[in-house]
Order: sequence, then C-alpha cells, then structure tokens
Amino acid sequence: METAARLALLTDQMGFEPAEDSDLKRPTAPSPAAEARTLNPHAKAPCGNTPFALHQAMDTLTHGGGDPAPALEAKKHSLGVSQAVMPGGRKIALLKTLLTSACERDCFYCPFRARRNFRRATFKPQEMAAVFSQMHRAGVAEGLFLSSGVAGGGVRTQDQLIDTATILRRRHAYRGYLHLKMMPGTERDQVLRSMQLADRLSVNLEAPNTERLRRLAPGKIFLEELLQPLKWAHELRQSLAPERFGLRRWPSLVTQFVVGGAGEDDLEILSTTHALTRQLKLGRVYFSAFSPVPDTPLENHPPEDPWREHRLYQASFLMRDYGFELEDMPFTQSGRLPLDRDPKQAWAEENLIDTRVEIHQAEPAELLRVPGIGPKGAAAIVAARRQARLRDIGDLRRLGVLADRAAPYILIGGRAPAQQIPLFAA
Repeated sequence: METAARLALLTDQMGFEPAEDSDLKRPTAPSPAAEARTLNPHAKAPCGNTPFALHQAMDTLTHGGGDPAPALEAKKHSLGVSQAVMPGGRKIALLKTLLTSACERDCFYCPFRARRNFRRATFKPQEMAAVFSQMHRAGVAEGLFLSSGVAGGGVRTQDQLIDTATILRRRHAYRGYLHLKMMPGTERDQVLRSMQLADRLSVNLEAPNTERLRRLAPGKIFLEELLQPLKWAHELRQSLAPERFGLRRWPSLVTQFVVGGAGEDDLEILSTTHALTRQLKLGRVYFSAFSPVPDTPLENHPPEDPWREHRLYQASFLMRDYGFELEDMPFTQSGRLPLDRDPKQAWAEENLIDTRVEIHQAEPAELLRVPGIGPKGAAAIVAARRQARLRDIGDLRRLGVLADRAAPYILIGGRAPAQQIPLFAA
C-alpha cells in the first residue's frame, strides 16, 4: 500500500482524540439555543465544535432530517492535519496519526478494536519519522500527535513510539511540538525516556474509575495500566531536574475521558478530573462525547449529547482557572451538570442573585465568580479601580468585561447597574 494511502487510513478515525483541539473562548453562556445565536458561530469549543454546529447536530438527532451520524461525525472528527492549540495558546497545523491501527485490545467503543472488521495500516518507526519530516519541511504540518494501536503488548508498542520520536529528534533534527501517547502497561523507564523526547504526554483513562472502565474496555486495568504511568511521570517531574537531560522543562501531562458510554455521571468524571489536576498537576483533561462505531459492542448505544461534553469542559476550566471547587458545581440530583446553561451561570443564579458582588471592593477571586468576568477582566477591573472610580456598566465594557452577563450579579458603587433587555429569550 502506498504511503499516502496508509496515512489516510490511520488518520481517518483520529477525531476520537480531541487533544489540542481549539480552545474554549468563552466559559459562560446562557443556553444552548441562545449560545448558538449569540456567540461567534465559527469559534470552536474544546470539543472541536462550534456552538452553532452543536445546536444543529442535536436538532438533527431530535427532529430527524437524515442520518445523524454524518452531522455529528463531520463536526466532531478532524482528519489528518488540523488546526490545533498548543499549551501556550499558539495555533499550529498538527498531524494526528497512529503508528498502526492494528490492535490486540478489544475495547467496546473503539474504532480500532481487535475484532472489528476494517482495513488496517502500519508504519515502521523510521517510515513514520521520514513521512512526518517531509510534511514538516514542506510546511504542511508543524507538529505531531502520535499514538498507536497496541500490537505485541504495551511495552513493545511504547518502544516503537519512542523509537519514532528518537529518530525524529536525532536523525531528522526535528525540534517542533511532539505529543506522545503512553500505552497501557508502559514501564517507568519508558515514561522517563518519553519525557525526554516529547512536549506533552498523555494516557487515555477513558473512564473515571475501575467500574466504569469495565463497561468500556474490560481488558484494561485502571490503576496499574492507565493511571500508573501518569503517576510515574508526575513523580519524575518532582524528583528530577529537566536540565539534567538537556531540557528546559518537562512535558505537560494530559488525559481523556469518553463521556456517556459507561453510564457514568458528571460528578464521577469531575471528581476524578479534580483529583488528577490537583494531585498529579495535569495540564488539561479532555472529554470526548461517546459516538457509536459500527461493528463494536456499543454500536447500538445512543450517542451522547455534545452539549454535555461542552459543559464538562466549562466546569473543568472553572476548577482549574477560576478557583471553583468540586462542591461548587451545580450538579442535579442525578449527578449531572445542567445542559441549558453553563455551570458558572448556574452557580451564580443560586448564590449571587441576593448577594451581589461590589465591583469596587471585591477581591479578584470574588470577581472571577461573576458570569462575564474572566481572569483578564478581573485583573483589568482591579487595575482600573486603582486609577479612577468605575461609574457604570459602560466602564466595564471598555475593560473587556461581558458586562450584560455580569449585570444581574454585581453592584457598582452600591447600585445595581441598568440591564439591557435581551433580544432573545434564553
């Protein structure tokens, strides 16, 4: 099979890996329908979908109008080289691919599962390194996300990934962005070697705990195979200086959950997310809304609402960047986040309506809890009020605050600001 054909086969299903997909620009919104109308229809969420596309996809599922799978999958999956956002915010063209789509594991949800009947493709390490190096020199791809099916065991497969990265770095003198997957069962020495080669490492936990993982991937072991490599990477970052290996910094660590395939609730997912972020200092947690794949045991399982994925991202950012705790999340009695409004908005409706935040006196942490005020807006308010008194909602708009969202929850000089009547009902 020709190189281009093999690469096409390997990248065709890589949309199930949302790592480095476009970042969430606005962590607050009134409702799915209003969000679809009012936000930039081309601004993508971290799930890779625009609010408008999400709304359209769910309309297709709810009201018919053809096969829903293309509507969801076309929006969901990026193929081959896609625009990606790096940990620092810079956008690059990223090739997402596999060394091989052959896999000995039989995960119930995965397009690459062992017993699924489809055409497989494989690259040797030197081939993959050469192909990507060509694409990089031609300006087609700036970075590489490299994963693999498990073939010959996790240890052997990780060796293949490490070999590919080593050839790229040494033989081809590649200095750009490299995200390496760590395979189930990766050994500690392999983790250290991968850390010396990559800018980012990840292990897909898939599920928030052992019981849920059994429903998705009964052949995987949650603690020993999946979580342990992340723990080793964190321990190595804590105990070894990167300069010892000629590095400026250690790679960031991330993981991913499949959302909606194992009957888990949002409380389970965010409990594990919160623990991983705090204890292992993960740079990011990704969420992938379950979408059934033909010829898998879960092919008749209903697809998960992509808005659930969207809300999980928003909640995870609130805990990571806004000072919110797990107990602040507005879970329903069933352990779910509301889908009709973002979690920050839902928290404010419960906590700030009768206890508004005074803009002139609030600490930055208090300002961050107000819908429409993010880290930059909070810093701008604190800086501006040192220079002059803020008088009205127009002053907040000039500081970059989404003032109409903030208005119901704030006081300016002891007074509630005048609010603009919304054009659409939320």
